[in-house]
Amino acid sequence: MIDFRYHLVSIVAVFLALAIGIVLGSTELQGNTIDVLRSSSNSLKNQLSQSQAERGVAQAQVSTDQTFIAAAAPRLLANELPGDRVVLVTEPGASSTVISGVKQAAVEAGATVTGEVAIQPKFNDLSGATQASLSQINSDLATTDNTSLATPSNEQTLDQQQAAQLIGTAILATTTAGETTGLSAADATTLLGAYAQAGYITITPAVTDRATLAVIVTPDTAPADGQNDPGTQVLLAIAQEFAGESAATVVVGSTAGSAAGSPIAALRASSVASLVSTVDNADSIIGQVSTIWALAEQLRGQKPNSYGISGASAVSPVPLPVPSATPTISASPHATQTGKGDKSVKKK
Repeated sequence: MIDFRYHLVSIVAVFLALAIGIVLGSTELQGNTIDVLRSSSNSLKNQLSQSQAERGVAQAQVSTDQTFIAAAAPRLLANELPGDRVVLVTEPGASSTVISGVKQAAVEAGATVTGEVAIQPKFNDLSGATQASLSQINSDLATTDNTSLATPSNEQTLDQQQAAQLIGTAILATTTAGETTGLSAADATTLLGAYAQAGYITITPAVTDRATLAVIVTPDTAPADGQNDPGTQVLLAIAQEFAGESAATVVVGSTAGSAAGSPIAALRASSVASLVSTVDNADSIIGQVSTIWALAEQLRGQKPNSYGISGASAVSPVPLPVPSATPTISASPHATQTGKGDKSVKKK
């Protein structure tokens, strides 16, 4: 008979064998796994080093390009807008880099910046109280200045669009001849003061001369609601009215604030895109040059277009006609002339 002690020893032997097998197997597996992980780690380190090296080269190239463009900008902009007047209209949260860069580019192009009209957050409020307040101001000013208010393209932003129309008559003119007609300087100051006093806009400095060109600067970040954002809808209304009141209007924004869901993206997908040009990288010197070229392009009778790097039609406008691929060859001043004084060599 097999006693209990035998069974106990057998069971212990079995479990001991299993334990030894598990230990030996796991040890072998661990070694293989470590080898694989070590190999993968080395491969990733090599890839990371290569990527870092490539990034370093790319950053150096970008820095070099930016330095070159910064040095070339005055020449690229020279005489693009000689004697023109430009007004900047900024949305809440507009990039200071874009604002200062566009101002400098306009001056280098030979233009005068008449001032900056900053749209305040209250202007983008579509609540009933704000609409009632704007409507009253619009009505009073339209009656005083004998202005027929525009039919809105969007009932939701009716009062903002009509306010933009009236503000446009005070800061813009479609031609240089129109700068001296229409609202008087005193009436324009009174009109702008009414909206400023109500908290809808601020003006820096006081706009004393009307401009023929407008640059609208969008917020530096895209709204969470995308094209449904009230500020975006108001911007479309402002751009539409300013396009009608000016000789040319361009809507610009920073690279970060012009991606999908941004006001510029919404504008490009709307009917307003046929009225104004857009530049989505105006926080760079390239974008600032493109802004001035876009204004000059419209002044030459070209259609508005979209420029930049985020869903744009082109990187930038073409400032002048492209030279012919076949150069015209003129007669050299040193060419031999035939005639009375020509001495030919005759073969004997």
